[in-house]
Amino acid sequence: MRPTSPSGAATPAPSGLSRAATQSTAGAVPARERQVSDFTALSRAVHESGLMRRRHAYYWVRFLALTALLALTFAAFVVIGPSWWQLVVAAVLAVLLGQVMFLGHDAAHRQIFDSGRWNDWSSLVIANLYAGMSYGWWQHKHSRHHAKPNQIGADPDIATDVIIFHTQDLRAVRTGLKGWLTQRQGWLFFPLLLLEGLNLHVSGVKTVFGRGTVKRRPVEIAFMTLRIGGYLGIVFWLLPVGMAFAFLGVQLGLFGVYMGAVFAPNHKGMPLVPRDARLDFLRRQVLMSRNVRGGPTTDLFMGGLNYQIEHHLFPSMPRPNLRRLQPTVRAFCAEHGISYAETSLPRSWGIVVRHLNAVGLAARDPFQCPLVAQYR
Repeated sequence: MRPTSPSGAATPAPSGLSRAATQSTAGAVPARERQVSDFTALSRAVHESGLMRRRHAYYWVRFLALTALLALTFAAFVVIGPSWWQLVVAAVLAVLLGQVMFLGHDAAHRQIFDSGRWNDWSSLVIANLYAGMSYGWWQHKHSRHHAKPNQIGADPDIATDVIIFHTQDLRAVRTGLKGWLTQRQGWLFFPLLLLEGLNLHVSGVKTVFGRGTVKRRPVEIAFMTLRIGGYLGIVFWLLPVGMAFAFLGVQLGLFGVYMGAVFAPNHKGMPLVPRDARLDFLRRQVLMSRNVRGGPTTDLFMGGLNYQIEHHLFPSMPRPNLRRLQPTVRAFCAEHGISYAETSLPRSWGIVVRHLNAVGLAARDPFQCPLVAQYR
């Protein structure tokens, strides 16, 4: 099982870090043990390089800058008043809240502080209070994804829902409207993301008010009630009802598209892992992930998630250090014969669309014999 080859990515000369890791794993050892020792050596070299050290100044500057920009956006909202120019404010707010969620993602991965408690509270403030999302819901879902990315039955990000990411759990052929949507799901994926912002909020609310275990449930409920209730109250107080709904539609719609446009390229269209497959940590994380090439603008737009391979290998590494780590990981993978998938952002979106269309067409009849389908 191999992912598609990287598109035009040049293989650099081995870096000092990757050379050190490779030399420490040389020798005649069983394949399974060698695979484990491969990552152990790489991890040791990375930790010794200092790339795991916290970047407090970077994160404080980013947090204060986002807080200031959100305050300016609120001021613009109040000053503009009941005008259709508020839709521009809604679009700006959608992008800012996307950046807020990237910061919350970093805190949840313990990238900001050494203290787990400080990271937890940072996540609660950023996700629940600033963005109106449930940190507990996201943490439970995202942790399962990181543990077994793209593994059927284990990764919630590929669970069958409106969109089908594989046909192995499909118990019946989809017909009617569902069937029509599924057969065109690649083309409809980005339009459907207009509903994802609302879905994320609803999922969070259902979690914190549900029966499942939620750490610091009272805090999550208090923060989300204050954020969502206060936000809706202000919007409907300052704007006419129709304009208020339009404002919320633009903000939530663009927020959902933004989140989906950033997260989908990371794994969609990469190999799927069978339920009972066993992979070592290094290959499980690298072979199922895709990087997105680009410069500082891409880094900002994607919140550092364009270094998805490096992030999955070292999830607690501070975001600004991932770019510095990338040449080492790329060279290390080349030395060990591990495919390293990397492409541009537009091409990654195209891969996602084509993959979902292919899965959707296969879902027309997931049980039919391929030979029969060929001669229909």
